[in-house]
Amino acid sequence: MPLLVTDSRSNANEQIVHAAEVIGRGRQKAKVFEVVSSGRARVKTVSDVVEKTGIPRQQVLNAAKQLVDNQLIHPTRKNGELAYEKDAFYSRHKKRILKLAADPRERQRVPTKRNPAGASPTVIIRVPRRLAKAHYVTVDEVDSFSGVAGVRHVPKPVPLSERRFKEGMQAILGESGRFEDWGGESNDLWTTRVRLHGRRRRAAFGFKGGGTRGKLVPGKMGKNGDQIQRLFRSPADVFFVQYWDQIDESVVEQMQTFATAKSYAEGRDIWFGVIDGADSQRLIEAYARYFRRGTRRI
Repeated sequence: MPLLVTDSRSNANEQIVHAAEVIGRGRQKAKVFEVVSSGRARVKTVSDVVEKTGIPRQQVLNAAKQLVDNQLIHPTRKNGELAYEKDAFYSRHKKRILKLAADPRERQRVPTKRNPAGASPTVIIRVPRRLAKAHYVTVDEVDSFSGVAGVRHVPKPVPLSERRFKEGMQAILGESGRFEDWGGESNDLWTTRVRLHGRRRRAAFGFKGGGTRGKLVPGKMGKNGDQIQRLFRSPADVFFVQYWDQIDESVVEQMQTFATAKSYAEGRDIWFGVIDGADSQRLIEAYARYFRRGTRRI
């Protein structure tokens, strides 16, 4: 038998997801894999597999070949008959592999080298609602952006560069500070000059430039899908994510999770919201002079 050199222990998720992808939703492959990988017997003949699965012999051979080709099980012989030997690693993770094989969405959430977006943080928080004061807000509720009230219908958004949009937002807010981008920053713009519900508050913004394509999901935010998590590390009361197209509800859900955690931990109100393509264009229409080239601040 050939010696396997795959170091599955060093990258278990990668191997588990690979196995799940090989099996997919094919019921015959799943049954053959489950039978070979189950029980005390390390080796099972083709006849054993046929008997336990009820699958015709030729179909067992076809399904098993794909599993063998991908090293999920290993070919051998027993009593002169073709047989299959379980793989120790895949057998140990059999239940998880079969679960992921049947659920592509769940498979996408598993962090691997190929899919670091799966590493997007998942946080489960259970706190009394009266102790967590996290509030969703829109640009229409922000006093500093009151000009958008007069802009209802806008053309299709035309993305500006992230830098130009950020400088336009600084101009609207009267924020003269300099904010240089680097890989590990918590936010793209932090200011104490946002007015919300009649009061001046600290705010942190995360901007996604025109280089991102399609619906915005957490996995597209930051190299490791952790931009929202880093955003909420900012010492702020108000948090916004801005993007030039549709923002998926999963972004809002994750923001709500971190806003709830921050509110509970710090014992104060936290506001959060998103500025999608339409609202970005409304801001540009309402404050056109601040988004002109060369305009950095008021």
